[in-house]
Amino acid sequence: MREHAVVVSGAGPTGLMLAGELALAGVDVAIVERRPDQELAGTRAGGLSARTLEVLDQRGIVDRFLAEGQIAQVTGFAVTRLDISDFPTRHNYGLALRQKHIERILAGWVGEFEVPIYRGLEVTGFAQHDTSVTIELSNGASLKARYLVGCDGGRSLVRKAAGIEFSGWDPTTSNILAEVEMEEEPPFGIHRTSLGIYAFGREEYEIHDGKIVFAKGGPIGVMVPEKNAGATTEPTLGDLREALIAAFGTDYRLHRVNWISTFTDMSRQATAYRKGRVLLAGDAAHVHSPVGGQGLNTGVQDAANLGWKLAQVVKGTSPQALLDTYHTERHPVAARVLRMTMAQVALQRTDDRTEALRDIVTELLGMEEPRKRIAAEMSGLGIHYDLGEGHPLLGRRMPDLDLAMPDGSVRVFTLLQDARPVFLNLDAPGSFDIAPWSDRITLVDAGYDGAWELPALGVVSAPTAVLIRPDGYVAWVGNGTQDGLQEAVNSWFGPPC
Repeated sequence: MREHAVVVSGAGPTGLMLAGELALAGVDVAIVERRPDQELAGTRAGGLSARTLEVLDQRGIVDRFLAEGQIAQVTGFAVTRLDISDFPTRHNYGLALRQKHIERILAGWVGEFEVPIYRGLEVTGFAQHDTSVTIELSNGASLKARYLVGCDGGRSLVRKAAGIEFSGWDPTTSNILAEVEMEEEPPFGIHRTSLGIYAFGREEYEIHDGKIVFAKGGPIGVMVPEKNAGATTEPTLGDLREALIAAFGTDYRLHRVNWISTFTDMSRQATAYRKGRVLLAGDAAHVHSPVGGQGLNTGVQDAANLGWKLAQVVKGTSPQALLDTYHTERHPVAARVLRMTMAQVALQRTDDRTEALRDIVTELLGMEEPRKRIAAEMSGLGIHYDLGEGHPLLGRRMPDLDLAMPDGSVRVFTLLQDARPVFLNLDAPGSFDIAPWSDRITLVDAGYDGAWELPALGVVSAPTAVLIRPDGYVAWVGNGTQDGLQEAVNSWFGPPC
C-alpha cells in the first residue's frame, strides 16, 4: 500500500491548487483523478477574478495565466457590469480564460513539483483511523494518508462517504449547454426573451474595447433554458432544437451536437468542511449557479486558505485545531457566495416585475459606494476573515506594496512566493523580536511611505508592522507596540521549538 501525507481527490482547479500549495510547503501530496489526462470535455468556468489573480501572483505564476487569457472588466452583478479599474490592486480586472486552460497551466505548475497523479482512478471509499486514512480506489488498490481532501465536485463521494450533510436549496431553473454545428449563423451574444435567457458564442474569441468578438468559424456554443428544472434525463438534440424554434422560430439548421449538458441554480453547502482527517474544498463543499463566475475562484481560494494550514499540521508545527479555522473562515465566504448567486438568478427572470427590480438595482450599482462594495465582494478583494477587533487590515488581504529595501524595491507578493509567513517590520530594525520563530517566519525590515488603501474601504492608517499569513491575509497589525504579537504567532504558526 502506497503512503502519502495528503491525498487529494480530484485534479480540477481546486485540487491542483491545493496540491501545489502543499508541495511548495514540502508536503508529500498525491492526487487521484478519474480522467486519464487533463483534457476537459465541455465548457465550464470562463475566467479568473481579481483576488484569484492576486493569489496566483503571490506564488509567482500569474504571468502564465495572463499570457494566455484576455484582460477584461468582467466583474459584475447579474447583468450589471461593475468597473474595478480604480481599485487599489495590480490586478484591477478579471481575466477571461477557459477552465481547460486554467487547469492545464495549474497542472504544469504542479508537475514541476513532481506531484504524483493517479489518473484513471476514483476514490470509492475510505476508513478513518487515529492517525491515518485508508483510501480505497476503483482499481481495487488502496492508499494510506494522514489526511484526505475531497476536491471531487458537487457530487463528491468523499463528502457523502464522510456523512457530511449538503444542505441548501433545490434548483428552480435549468439550462442546456451544448457545442453544436449549425449551417446558419445565429445572433451571437446574450438574448433576453419571455421564455428565458439564450446565448450563442464560439470557443475562440477576442475582447476589444470591452466587447467580445467571436471567431469566424468553428463550432458554436449554445445555452438555452430547459423546461423542467428537476429533469433526471439527459437533454437531446431534439430538446435543443425545440427550445431554439420556440424562441427564435428557427433552429439555424442545427445538425450535430458535439457535447451537451445541463446546469441548474441548485445551491448547496457542506455543513462542515472537516470531519476528522477528511476535508472538503471547492464544489465538494459548495455548489451554486455559475452566474457571476465565482465558483472556480472560490475553490482556488479555498485551497489557498487550507494549504498552508494543512502543511503546518502535517509537519507538526501546529496542532490539528488549526484546521478548524479553515471551516470558520471559508464557510461564511461560500455561504455569502450562495446568497449572491441566488439574488443574481432572481434578477435574471424575464417578467415585468423583475425587469423593474433590475432597473432599480442597476441604478443603485451606478452609485459609488454600492458599486465599490458589491464589486469588492464579486472580485474577492473584499474578503474579510473575522480575526477580532483592531486595525482595518486585520483579516484582510495584504496590499501588494512596493517596499523600500537596502538593495532596492521589493513587492510584498514576491515575499510570499515560497508560501512562508512574513513578518514585515516598517519600524526601526530590531523593533520587534520574532527570533524564536525564525525557522518558520521570514523577517523583513523595509520602508513604505505611500498610502495604505483597501478596496471599498479606502485609505487606512499606516501600521508599524504586519504579520502576513502564507495566503496573503494579515494576522496581526502593529501600531508601535508588540501587544498581541506573541499570541498571534503562536496561534497561527505554532509555539517556538
